[in-house]
Amino acid sequence: MTATLYCYFKIESDHDAVRGRLAALQAELAAAGWPGQLLRRCDDADTWMEVYSDIVDREAFRAAWLPARRRRDLTMPVHEEWFQQI
Repeated sequence: MTATLYCYFKIESDHDAVRGRLAALQAELAAAGWPGQLLRRCDDADTWMEVYSDIVDREAFRAAWLPARRRRDLTMPVHEEWFQQI
């Protein structure tokens, strides 16, 4: 069964720079077969979310995603939530 990762976090400054680093992160993951979305909360421009769907192997994804975040200096605290279809 596949899972979807919802990862949300706060961006308090330099939104454009962070957006560029997240775009590079998501391009790398998409090239590895894990396309994602970047969302922003409607009522709070500082709360962002990465969404990755159809993850077959959560540990393999995290083994690629976490180091890629660190390489791009995306080290802010994040909240990971994993969901699967019922």
